[in-house]
Amino acid sequence: MTAAGADADGERRNGLDAAGVVVLGACAAWPLITAAARDGRPEGMLLAVLAVAAGYAAGRIGGTLLPVAAPCAWALAGVGLTVAVPHLVPGPQIAAPLGHAGATAAVLTLSAGAACCAAWAAPSSALRIALHLATAGIAVTAAVLGSAVGCAASALVLLASLATARVRRRGAGILLLALATAAVTGLAWAVARDALPDGLAASLEGRLSAHRVGLWRDALGMVHRNAGLGVGPGRFGELSPTSGETLLSDGKPHSAPLQLAAEQGVVGVVLLALVFAWLLCALWRSPRSTQVALAAGAALTAVAAIATVGNALSFTAVSVGAGLLAGTATARPFTDAAPARTPDARPRGDRLAR
Repeated sequence: MTAAGADADGERRNGLDAAGVVVLGACAAWPLITAAARDGRPEGMLLAVLAVAAGYAAGRIGGTLLPVAAPCAWALAGVGLTVAVPHLVPGPQIAAPLGHAGATAAVLTLSAGAACCAAWAAPSSALRIALHLATAGIAVTAAVLGSAVGCAASALVLLASLATARVRRRGAGILLLALATAAVTGLAWAVARDALPDGLAASLEGRLSAHRVGLWRDALGMVHRNAGLGVGPGRFGELSPTSGETLLSDGKPHSAPLQLAAEQGVVGVVLLALVFAWLLCALWRSPRSTQVALAAGAALTAVAAIATVGNALSFTAVSVGAGLLAGTATARPFTDAAPARTPDARPRGDRLAR
């Protein structure tokens, strides 16, 4: 790469970093505004934003210093967390609708993504194969823990990682990931609106559970009544009739887009979409290899899908893990940072004079 090209690439990365700061800052400011207007509780959203930002910064540092060891450490930490603390946080263990089970699946999926990133950053083919086998081990671990969603998502991340072996241009892959996320979000929204054909709607409701679909419809009703500011952060449980039907309810609709739409209005959903779009753009412009970028993107997309139909993003471990993976996949390792040296950059006249 020429010096001019390197400078332009660096400016684009700096611009993306600045855009990320603006988007995350807006994600922190907007719940404060809606909370003040609706007497809400913004602490959960603020903690999630802080967790993503801290994880992203730590991932960038770790990916720069230790491009193979750092993601291996993230993967081991995620698996260790789910094995040692199966439900991640104390309290009622919500399995249906997807609650703690979704958080476990998300952490294992992020661990699989980190292991794949480490595999593609490995200097030898033997180590690469070993790390991909370790990713398969994460999927098996998910199955042993009873997380069918985590097993399927980890396996999909592994398959996506292996499929990128001969990919050289990442743009089409990033676009495909964005479309997949949009499709899952649109499907959840259609289920909440009861806009699907009867047969498909009944099939999906049977898999999702009638209780979860009821929560989604309560959230959509709040959006229709309070599209601007929402009902206020943390107030869904107070206003949802379906949420009050069970003693194990955690007061959330178990869908990140619908929760933000209900509690923070349309702007909250737009900000969530901007955060995900920023992460995909950062992976698109990442100085890491296409395989690393797409493996991380596949894991983040799987987690986005889990969060769309579950409660994964309400757990700090998931937010931190997503930030760690994204930061690692967008870091520039020191081995790639040093500019190429030319034999002699002095003007020709000076060389002749010598």
